[in-house]
Amino acid sequence: MKVLFIGGTGNISTPVSRFAIEKGIDLYLLNRGERNVMIQNAALIKADINKPDEVASIIGDQHWDVVVNWIAFTPEDIRRDYELFKDKTDQYVFISSASAYQKPLTHPVITESTPLKNPYWQYSRDKIACEELLNKLYRENDFPITIVRPSLTYDTVIPVAIGSWQDYTIIDRMKKGKEVIVHGDGSSLWTITHADDFALGFTGLLGHQQAIGHSFHITSDEILTWDQIYDAVAAAAGVKTKKVYIPSDFIAQFDEFQYGNLLGDKTHSVIFDNTKIKTFVPEFKAAIPFNKGIKRTIEWFETDKDRMQILEKNNQFIDDVIKAFRSNKTPQ
Repeated sequence: MKVLFIGGTGNISTPVSRFAIEKGIDLYLLNRGERNVMIQNAALIKADINKPDEVASIIGDQHWDVVVNWIAFTPEDIRRDYELFKDKTDQYVFISSASAYQKPLTHPVITESTPLKNPYWQYSRDKIACEELLNKLYRENDFPITIVRPSLTYDTVIPVAIGSWQDYTIIDRMKKGKEVIVHGDGSSLWTITHADDFALGFTGLLGHQQAIGHSFHITSDEILTWDQIYDAVAAAAGVKTKKVYIPSDFIAQFDEFQYGNLLGDKTHSVIFDNTKIKTFVPEFKAAIPFNKGIKRTIEWFETDKDRMQILEKNNQFIDDVIKAFRSNKTPQ
């Protein structure tokens, strides 16, 4: 099977790329070649997807069984991809987001039929708009789409709500005995998925004839409270947590991103029903519990000092919000 990944070297897509190669997929990566990530035995097409004329010239009349865009975020991206690949693929896979699901939920269990609605986060609304356009192209033009909605998925990032992502800041704080913020009272439920587990479900959809026109989320079945999540991160770092509980709406006043990230996503309890992906890909099972997976992630950071970046802006944000909360002050 000949597959093109647009991107393919990110936090989620790198493990998927490597797993696809292991499965014998003839994998092509279309990206600018700027990440220091090697996917052995993948063919690199060095190009900028945001320059469609350049891409069209480079790919010529090539045809792929599957095209996956890991870095499409707006309807404009979808229109560009449609024009580039409408006659060059038998399946187009769009990476959406589970944050597109209804906020707040009217039913606690999320299935693929849960409505898409997020009044808090533009990122999620853009993903919803992309899905709506793709479904229109499928209905009216028979464009062979499949939509995949990851939730919080990690490998080379630290998946906390506040304090780190691609950086080591939250681990450094914990090891130094500094306080960290947990939104709400820490009791809301969440699901975190290791990218290696995601890869098993995702690659099973590639070239899957019955997946055309369908949407899927692919997540772990492990349900944790945010208290448990932060405790697992600290335990993996070999320390105890010093947690400060602060309401999400208070935190959101200090940062536009956190307004969407919390109120539009992580404030709400989520329980994913993975029946659909398990029906289409029977071999899928999320086997990496978070307390084991996050230990691997921290070890990955600590094997290279260049990865252990401390972002002072993250430290400052945490300190400022804690100070304001304790003095009952909001941003002016």
